Amino acid sequence: MADLTITIGGLTLKNPVMTASGTFGYGIEYADLFDIARLGGIVVKGTTMELREGNPYPRMAETPSGMLNAVGLQNKGADYFAREIYPRLSEVDTNMIVNVSGSSIETYVECAEKMAALERIPAIELNISCPNVKQGGMSFGVCASSAVEVVRSVRKVYPKTLIVKLSPNVTDITEIARAAEAEGADAVSLINTLLGMAIDVERRRPLLSTVTGGLSGPCVKPVALRMVWQTASAVRIPVIGMGGIASWQDAVEFMLAGATAIQIGTYNFIDPTISESVIEGIEAYCDRHGFASAAELVGALTVD
Repeated sequence: MADLTITIGGLTLKNPVMTASGTFGYGIEYADLFDIARLGGIVVKGTTMELREGNPYPRMAETPSGMLNAVGLQNKGADYFAREIYPRLSEVDTNMIVNVSGSSIETYVECAEKMAALERIPAIELNISCPNVKQGGMSFGVCASSAVEVVRSVRKVYPKTLIVKLSPNVTDITEIARAAEAEGADAVSLINTLLGMAIDVERRRPLLSTVTGGLSGPCVKPVALRMVWQTASAVRIPVIGMGGIASWQDAVEFMLAGATAIQIGTYNFIDPTISESVIEGIEAYCDRHGFASAAELVGALTVD
């Protein structure tokens, strides 16, 4: 049997399969469905320093082979997380990773410091697709200079494994990835959602209250796969791939393209136990093709 263990920064994952932020709650909600400790890691829902109510409804819409969402990082804040959620997560025998978001450099830093103090949270995923209020609402992650500023500031106060989640809504994602690497990121994860919209033609109104939202699901996979392949060739740190993964075959594609690990997102809404079959599928693939470990799959794509 193949060794599925992989390493990302200071993390050792029992296998390369994780769940993506915003699609798996805090993980513990799924404990009655399968043994969530089998996962290599769980990235819990986006957490900000302040309580956020999220965007007005409607904020989700189904699209062909995917969905749009504009939830707006609804959460009860970092203090609530540390007080009420963390004690329950600390009992789960896998890597519990917090997706950290903010609306300014200061709030990113403050939230990262709060998470650093939690012993059983070994890593954060820094979501730099959040609005930079000082630059008129532009996301930190669509500009190399603002990405540098937030990653550098968080790295100064956060001593554990730092994963930076990248936005695909850019001209060159490798530029942002290299900037994150240069400022001390231990890994990058990609892609976040693509910006999209949908319209109710009978009402002649947008389906989302915010007009536009984040597109995810199987429809984004080819774009995500291309960006992972480009990024893995551009940086030396591990790349965590996500975007439309709905099967073990999808996961293997991302790993062959250069992803050290993968995250399953939207498909959790369709099959909450999909991660189990993906883990088993990766292992069977390695055994069938003579790979001694999942790490050997990473970047094993042959391009003539």
